[in-house]
Amino acid sequence: MAGTTTHTVTNQPPPLVGYDVFTSDRALVEAVERHTAPGLLDEVRDELSVLGRSAGSAQVQEWGVQANENPPRLRTHDRYGHRIDEVDFHPAWHRLLGKGISAGLTTAWVRPAGHVRRAAGFLVWTQAEAGSGCPLSMTHAAVPALRTDPALAAEWEPRLTSTVYDRELRPAQLKVGAVFGMGMTEKQGGSDVRANTTAAQPLAEDGTYELTGHKWFCSAPMSDGFLVLAQAPEGLTCFLVPRVLADGTRNTFLLQRLKDKLGNRSNASSEVEFDGTWARRVGEEGRGVRTIIEMVAATRLDCVLGSAGLMRQAVAQAVHHCTYREAFGGRLLDKPLMRNVLADLALESEAATTLALRLAAAYDDGSEQERALLRLAVPTAKYWVTKRCTPVTVEAAECLGGNGYVEESGLPRLVRESPLNSVWEGAGNVQALDVLRALQREPQALNAFLLEVGRARGADHRLDAAVKQLLAELGDLEGVEGRARRLVERMALVLQGSLLVRFAPPEVADAFCGSRLGGDWGSAFGTLPYTAALASVVERARPVS
Repeated sequence: MAGTTTHTVTNQPPPLVGYDVFTSDRALVEAVERHTAPGLLDEVRDELSVLGRSAGSAQVQEWGVQANENPPRLRTHDRYGHRIDEVDFHPAWHRLLGKGISAGLTTAWVRPAGHVRRAAGFLVWTQAEAGSGCPLSMTHAAVPALRTDPALAAEWEPRLTSTVYDRELRPAQLKVGAVFGMGMTEKQGGSDVRANTTAAQPLAEDGTYELTGHKWFCSAPMSDGFLVLAQAPEGLTCFLVPRVLADGTRNTFLLQRLKDKLGNRSNASSEVEFDGTWARRVGEEGRGVRTIIEMVAATRLDCVLGSAGLMRQAVAQAVHHCTYREAFGGRLLDKPLMRNVLADLALESEAATTLALRLAAAYDDGSEQERALLRLAVPTAKYWVTKRCTPVTVEAAECLGGNGYVEESGLPRLVRESPLNSVWEGAGNVQALDVLRALQREPQALNAFLLEVGRARGADHRLDAAVKQLLAELGDLEGVEGRARRLVERMALVLQGSLLVRFAPPEVADAFCGSRLGGDWGSAFGTLPYTAALASVVERARPVS
């Protein structure tokens, strides 16, 4: 029987595919140009555009769908009953991770402008699929921790900064490229890692130990090596646990189960038991937190970058949809109320991107003042940017109406992913308390922060007033812990405002300062003071294929 046509499909936007995720993001492009030396700029732009076209391609977008629809599976034993503790991933996962490695997302420490180009690339690649960002981040962040031991760094750093993805489990000395994971938290302690009970017993060979205990969250369990914390005779210490020993045998690395997570479904997070597990000490005994803290700082910045990437993709999808969708006699993009919503979302996204790239540039600079800025600005940004991600993605999904609640739109995956970076690497209270410690113990960090904010002095009266209020709050730290979140939020907004006043178009900086700092803002997105300039804010956020 012949088919019956009841209607013709009209008024549906084309898919946002086949575009350059990097070059279509004006705020990101400008940040890269701002923080990259002129002699390197063409090379960096070309490199990021190649990655951007890949991230926006139909093929890579399909890989992201496949990796999330086919999550990893744990295989504890082989068919004969031998313990193997392996994680099977869909081929799309390996393609995504391999592409990220080949694109240089683990090479920041060994290339000029390495952190800025890598940060921009990480932000771009997150928009294709966020789950592979975990092993990319851990591998990147392990380098500064390993550098506390020159011999270990000489052995492992060339593998971690390689652009070759070698997924086979075999001795590290036989591999050109390697991937790292991390295990810090335990059941009884969580973020209080000093409560860890995993024991490290010294072996006869200097610097080697036997570990007994567990890790409640072990990231990227398919990795070649892991940095973990355990209690040695002199206290909490950092260790390197290889997945395969030099003689080719598997190290004792007992995977108990994979976490059944809200989002981040393509990525494996595990519980692991150590039972006579061989490990190599990294740094001095009893100084484990100090040894691993640079790794933690680097992964926290990646949480900021990851959230900025998720926000950017959510805003790009919302603006794209409203550009083509018509209702009530015209494009949604041209409706005053929808324009207000989109502009508000775009402000949040641009502020996150601008701040994240500024911090990456501080890593490239490496001066004492920039390191002091990072000490305060990284936990501040981690606290605020990651918390803004969920409301942005939810509001962006609402811009698509019912279509945004359907898996095929891609927005539900962004929504599920959005809380992750606020929880991982220390949740909100941990970040706020870290800021307080820096304020109380490291006056050079506050000086660097105020110097950075002060570069915009006199450019916007609302920013100046917010800085004055912040200084008053900083002058009264009595009982500050109970109001630490309010203080850190204000610090983040002032830092973002100062950067936008200096670097963003006037309409962006004006709308941000008027709403976030000047008090002319409601309790939901779409409550900006309405001006004609909002059209320019939205147009700036529109992804152009």
